[in-house]
Amino acid sequence: MYRAASAGRTVALTFDDGPSQYTGQILDLLAQYGAHATFCQIGPQASARPAAVKRVLAEGHRLCDHTVHHPQPMHTLSHERQAYEIAAAKEMIGEAGGPGTEVAWFRAPGGDFSAENRLIAVQHGMRPLGWSVDTRDWSRPGVASIVAAVQHGLRPGGVVLMHDGGGDRSQTVAALRQLLPWLTTHGYTFDFPAT
Repeated sequence: MYRAASAGRTVALTFDDGPSQYTGQILDLLAQYGAHATFCQIGPQASARPAAVKRVLAEGHRLCDHTVHHPQPMHTLSHERQAYEIAAAKEMIGEAGGPGTEVAWFRAPGGDFSAENRLIAVQHGMRPLGWSVDTRDWSRPGVASIVAAVQHGLRPGGVVLMHDGGGDRSQTVAALRQLLPWLTTHGYTFDFPAT
């Protein structure tokens, strides 16, 4: 999936590699603008921060499986290892979220989707989740660069890739502080990826 569920001037915000110490700051900003997002979580990170996973759910956001160990390139792993990375992460995220936790999507690390890992995800009740705008915030290119990537690359119905985990995400938080009012001013509404 590379588009938001709703037609029109919508955007689906997604955050990878958390939860982390930055997840709460991102949730605070999203709440200020009534924005919802999808959090693609690493299994052990979810296990280590169950309160953050529960907060994500309580505030109306959605969850995505982003594997156990973030292996790259994923497609080079054996079938059994890929199945473990996907199924075990979904289980960890579900346990952290509590009974009834839904994990609707799977995002391969680095976008390394293959027919095999897509099929494994579908067999576990998840849809593959890509993106249409990559902010490259993981590389810490500067707040202005992250903001510009969205402002110049986003089209209605786009899926934006950002990160709330995997290192220092202070630039992402600062960029989001600028992007949320910009999106609102430009008539965007916030939605989840298509399922």
